[in-house]
Amino acid sequence: MNIENFADVTVLIVDDSPVSLEEIFQFLSNAGFKVVMAADGESAIAKAQDTNPDIIVLDIIMPGIDGFETCRRLKANPLTQDIPIIFMTALSQTSVVVKGFQLGAVDFIIKPIHQEIILARIISHLTIQKLQHSLQEQNLKLQREIQQRQKAEAALVKANMQLKNLATSDSLTQVANRRRFDEYLEQAWGISIREAWFISLLMCDVDFFKRYNDNWGHQAGDRCLYQVAQAIKRVIKRPADLVARYGGEEFAVILPHTPEEGAMMVAQLIRSSVRELALIHPESPISDYVTLSVGVTSTVPLRDSSPDILVAAADLAVYQAKELGRDRAVFLPVKK
Repeated sequence: MNIENFADVTVLIVDDSPVSLEEIFQFLSNAGFKVVMAADGESAIAKAQDTNPDIIVLDIIMPGIDGFETCRRLKANPLTQDIPIIFMTALSQTSVVVKGFQLGAVDFIIKPIHQEIILARIISHLTIQKLQHSLQEQNLKLQREIQQRQKAEAALVKANMQLKNLATSDSLTQVANRRRFDEYLEQAWGISIREAWFISLLMCDVDFFKRYNDNWGHQAGDRCLYQVAQAIKRVIKRPADLVARYGGEEFAVILPHTPEEGAMMVAQLIRSSVRELALIHPESPISDYVTLSVGVTSTVPLRDSSPDILVAAADLAVYQAKELGRDRAVFLPVKK
């Protein structure tokens, strides 16, 4: 790397020898560096804090605190701990060199100093430092990009979940919509065939809902449907079960791995849950409150059979519940 790249670089030279200090000062200044001088450790620490040099060339043997102690204090200070330090010394013992490196020095120059050597060492470590800073900046930039990407991905996942919810949820009642019902019934039917499990289906129809709507208005009718849907949903506890709005005032409940007895029990719990709402229905000829007619069916599906037979049986069962006076649950088996 050319030394012109370091025209704005500050070098702090620390040496108790005025002659040596002046010689190095002149040489490095002529080479294009900004040079700051200190004759002892205490002033070196103060100037390092004031000028924030890019590199420090530090003599070891000095009056007052020596170079080792000066290095230790510089490395202990957050303001100066990252500045590269090159030791200058006439001591060449291995223990001296090891101690210097242990204190955080990056290099050693043995006196007497050769100008070309000190210049090469300074340029070398400034280059390393510059590359390290560049790498740190690239890492920070990469981390920011990763964080931004993670945020974008999280937002995308959230948006996709919202879209999926919109696509599969009934906006009025906040239960599954007819599309989701059809998809899930196919899945549950296939699993039931493979595992030879019972699968049950409940069709729940709000009794005399048109009269309720005509009496209270459409907004009240919408609130009624929402409350009924949530009352049904409160009864359904298992993750594999599904409550869906089948159409109009009719709701469907898919109960995988559930035989007739369990399905009828759920049907009665749903009817009780809706009754507990105590939604006044003055136009109902069978009750003062909103009630449900529930058609229940259950089967262990055969291979190559269609879930349409389950829906047909549940529809027929709810029709019979209405014919028998409404406000009741009726079970009919699947016709195979």
